[in-house]
Amino acid sequence: MSFAYAGGVYCAEGVSLEDVAQRFGTPCYVYSRAAIESAYREFAQALVSADRVRPSLICYSVKANSNLAVLALLARLGAGFDIVSGGELARVRAVGGDMGKVVFSGVGKSEAEIARALEARVLCLNLESEEELVRTDAIAKHLGMRAPVAFRVNPDVDAKTHPYISTGLKHDKFGVAYADAERLYREATARPNIELVGVGCHIGSQLTKSSPLIDAAARIAELVERIETAGIPLAHVDLGGGIGIRYRDETPPSIDEVVTSCLAMLGEGRHKVIFDPGRAIVGNAGVLLTRVEYIKRGEAKNFVVVDAAMNDLLRPALYQAWHEVVAVRPSDGVEDIYDVVGPVCESGDFLAKDRRLSAASGGLLAIRSAGAYGMVMSSNYNSRPRCPEAMVSGARAELVRRRESVEELYAKESVPTW
Repeated sequence: MSFAYAGGVYCAEGVSLEDVAQRFGTPCYVYSRAAIESAYREFAQALVSADRVRPSLICYSVKANSNLAVLALLARLGAGFDIVSGGELARVRAVGGDMGKVVFSGVGKSEAEIARALEARVLCLNLESEEELVRTDAIAKHLGMRAPVAFRVNPDVDAKTHPYISTGLKHDKFGVAYADAERLYREATARPNIELVGVGCHIGSQLTKSSPLIDAAARIAELVERIETAGIPLAHVDLGGGIGIRYRDETPPSIDEVVTSCLAMLGEGRHKVIFDPGRAIVGNAGVLLTRVEYIKRGEAKNFVVVDAAMNDLLRPALYQAWHEVVAVRPSDGVEDIYDVVGPVCESGDFLAKDRRLSAASGGLLAIRSAGAYGMVMSSNYNSRPRCPEAMVSGARAELVRRRESVEELYAKESVPTW
């Protein structure tokens, strides 16, 4: 296991988290290289085993964790990238990612973002509205090129996940309506600066059942058949991502099960299949390391006040998400039931509630399964500098993002002279 106890101390691979805290301070995100590589290879192997003939591509969803060290590691493994902003495009370029393996999704791409993506020669722009088609066509004409596009189609499938991360129902903002898709593909063929290369969908995140993904794949397969029957050939089918991980007691489907079942829905075909996993690759590959400031015993609750807060890990406050919390050295603490809270001045500033754990002032806690949607969603609320990130490989730990300073938080601000 990438994170486990050794000699009574919680470790990341071969490195004690006590050593990480001593070197880099707390709070601090800590990632396991081995865990990331293992999860990626599980996807790659599932695709090879499920269909040895059909070409495939894994486009890691950059929004899950965009640290350059993570992106560089995945690029070396052969991954493509699923991006949703010009900033994410710049990050992929910074690590030498293959632009020909980049798909650009998102409902609100600006003119500048579309132009930069086309100039970078990305694999595909996933269009999410009719107006975006018009805008992309005009930009491509101005650049003197054809824009490779697919429509992200909303299959109206219930992902059965938290409503904030459900993206495939007809009332969600994402994608074009399933009923409008064929018309949009026909209209796109009439535009000389548009090259239709595929079709895509993404129904949500943290899916713990395979049936919604399979249902979506079946609906997309039916749509592809109708589009191609109308004389519009497509090169790829992008089935999105969203496979969940175990945070508490979830039993998400295996990657092999999802890949095999979805490919079965596509049937025989020449289309390249694309999957866009994010959380499934990095979620369980990271922890948030934090130090206990105080043990506060109250009339109704006992609190462990730590130096990490909702600005460091937003998921519990935003989604009421559950993360396992473990003591780095349990023998040094007092076991009891606690709420784990931070210093931010909000009652919603909690990382865990009603947890039985061993804690002591000055001791260390590790918040598990924090590799996805952790650092990328952090903020500077309460003028708190964002924490560092470290990556462990075997017996080595290296800082891959330094801690911000307070001075950096206001370095771009100014006081008016009037």
